[in-house]
Amino acid sequence: LTVLPMFHVGGLNILTSPAFYAGGTVILHRRFEPGAVLRAIVEERPTQLVLVPATIQAVIDLPGWAEADLSSLRLLTTGSSVVPLHLIDAVQARGVPVCQTYGLTETAPVSIYQKPGDGLRKPRSTGKCGLHCEMKIADDDGNEVPVGASGEILIRGGNVLREYWNNEEETHRALKHGWFHTGDVAWRDEEGDVFVIDRKKDIVISGGENIYPAEIEQLVHRMDDVADVAVVGRGDARWGEVPVAVVVPAPGARIAASDFLARFEGRLARFKHPKEVLFVDALPRTALGKTRKHELREWLRRS
Repeated sequence: LTVLPMFHVGGLNILTSPAFYAGGTVILHRRFEPGAVLRAIVEERPTQLVLVPATIQAVIDLPGWAEADLSSLRLLTTGSSVVPLHLIDAVQARGVPVCQTYGLTETAPVSIYQKPGDGLRKPRSTGKCGLHCEMKIADDDGNEVPVGASGEILIRGGNVLREYWNNEEETHRALKHGWFHTGDVAWRDEEGDVFVIDRKKDIVISGGENIYPAEIEQLVHRMDDVADVAVVGRGDARWGEVPVAVVVPAPGARIAASDFLARFEGRLARFKHPKEVLFVDALPRTALGKTRKHELREWLRRS
């Protein structure tokens, strides 16, 4: 079942093209609509499905989710951003295995992935590097960091782009010494499993300390009265930057800003606490469901 846009490598290459190659049946939806997805699972009984976190949330929020017959699904694949654990738990609680993948358009796309069963064994992991490419986690000079240390994910192999069309400057920035610099920060454990932390450009540097918005977002996603959240940095005269939470309240929920900000006490290091919360009706998203954080940063700057 393909519901991601076909103009995007996620919709075309992760599941659709391999299914055609293997002679499988592909159910194509013109656009993502949560109710249509759940009906298709029940009535057309697909075996595999790719959803991003925002679309998983939309499906499990449906009134019919808890009773729907999902027995045909052998695997749900997800990725595109750090996946909140409560989404993985909600899907796997219904008996559907979840596998995370990592990749970019520039890597055609999947470079790191879990195998079936890994979602239960290491739900926070994105998996191991694929056999078709090489990966290292490196410091700012391109040197591989030790196991357990964080750094940027670098990829090389036949799946990596040769150049950006008519953009020599961006090509030189992204491709150095044969390695593609993804701009994503991660760490790797002793078994080679990769744990993505956040986008390098989204890190909030406050008073010299690195704050990863995804860590705060994971915590907020577990709050029952919150439907969606994005954490971004805003300029600050004293600290350079401070984290700001942009929150979509759950339907019918009324959240006091002071109450929300107090929830982080004892659950997160003080310097990581959001310094402000703003409530909105919806977050700006791409066609694939990724949050447009640059728009939120610009909105904060103007306000």
